[in-house]
Amino acid sequence: MRISVIGTGYVGLVSGTCFAEIGHDCTCVDIDAAKVDRINRSEPPIHENGLEPILKRHIGTRLRATTDLRAAVRDSEITFIAVGTPFDGQRIDLAFVREAARQIGAALRDKNGYHVVVIKSTVVPGTTDEVVLPELERASGKHAGTDFGVGMNPEFLTEGVAVDDFMRPDRIVLGGIDQRSVDTQRRVYAAFAQTPVLATNNKSAEMIKYASNSVLATMISFSNEIGNLCSAIGGVDVAEVMRGVHLARYFTTTLEDGRRIKAPISSFLWAGCGYGGSCLPKDTKALAAHGATHGAPMPLLTAVIETNQAQPARMVALLEKHFPSLRGLRVALLGLAFKEDTDDMRESPAIPLARMLIEQGAHVIGYDPAARATARAALPAAVELAPSLEAALADVEAALLVTRWNEFRYVPDLLRARAKPPVLIDGRRMLDPASYAPYDGIGR
Repeated sequence: MRISVIGTGYVGLVSGTCFAEIGHDCTCVDIDAAKVDRINRSEPPIHENGLEPILKRHIGTRLRATTDLRAAVRDSEITFIAVGTPFDGQRIDLAFVREAARQIGAALRDKNGYHVVVIKSTVVPGTTDEVVLPELERASGKHAGTDFGVGMNPEFLTEGVAVDDFMRPDRIVLGGIDQRSVDTQRRVYAAFAQTPVLATNNKSAEMIKYASNSVLATMISFSNEIGNLCSAIGGVDVAEVMRGVHLARYFTTTLEDGRRIKAPISSFLWAGCGYGGSCLPKDTKALAAHGATHGAPMPLLTAVIETNQAQPARMVALLEKHFPSLRGLRVALLGLAFKEDTDDMRESPAIPLARMLIEQGAHVIGYDPAARATARAALPAAVELAPSLEAALADVEAALLVTRWNEFRYVPDLLRARAKPPVLIDGRRMLDPASYAPYDGIGR
């Protein structure tokens, strides 16, 4: 099929590139000419595992980028909207979605033949039918369901493994105003014949995305509450507790050959210094706010958000146990992106953590294998960025592990050789407490 994708962020670029990989002809659209040029040179503007090889394989043949939205819509059969939907504290900002819908509608006005417009951006229930569809009709002068179709196809991509998530989906959710809108999307995903497909209306498709992210956030905050209680009780380690929880048949399955396989979702039942990124913080806040506007307060989800926001302060409290004052203390922040295998700094726990340390007079040295450029833009100017792990650890008195990069498994070895070993605070509980002293961590 001929596909156009509006927006080349994590979702748009990964989706467009992978559409080409499964055999479609895809045009990615963005208003940023510099980003478009980079994509057309096979240079991914984001750090995402596996993206560059696919981009290089198809750019210039089945894949291209452009700033010309009208031409992209004109030359395609289906258009996916994958633009940002930032949250302002009260509601998600639909300005980019509305503008994309207007421009697509204007392009459809002069186009003959049936075309389907699909929302891939995360939007609260009702947005596709009550905001996007009317904008398309006004701008095109045509009628949805007759002249063009409208659908909602939520993405379930995890940053760092987004390409693998797209190429090996666990589910495909197709919302639509009618059967033709859904069936057109089915053709897009025909390559995934073995993947379960749920066809539903647009509002339900929108809610599935929010419910999926909210349950993951709830599991993380629940684990952090258990970890905080373990710390308060004393003599209990949340890592051991959660390992015991993981052994339940709900999370670990015994195969016929006797091997035990842990369910991927168990990784969210693990204490740490808080979740971040472009999805979980924004989506939980947006859904809670949306519930309030509909007279359905969400106290559980509100508690999930509050627990997460308090976690970075737990790291500072652990540090304060080891030093009478943080003023002048040289502290390394290990990991700046919100998770490993990405350079995304959005809502990263490292940001409030760095601010709190600086407010108390600490000298903060940050290091991340991928997020150096994005970190500079997101962190306070007082944070010194180190070029390597070894440089970050030189002459520090404490190291705070914030992101679960595999490289950090070697931190105990690097610190052990020091004449006076720095305090190591494990904010992800990825290291063996017995491997290093002085060691401390969340939930101990």
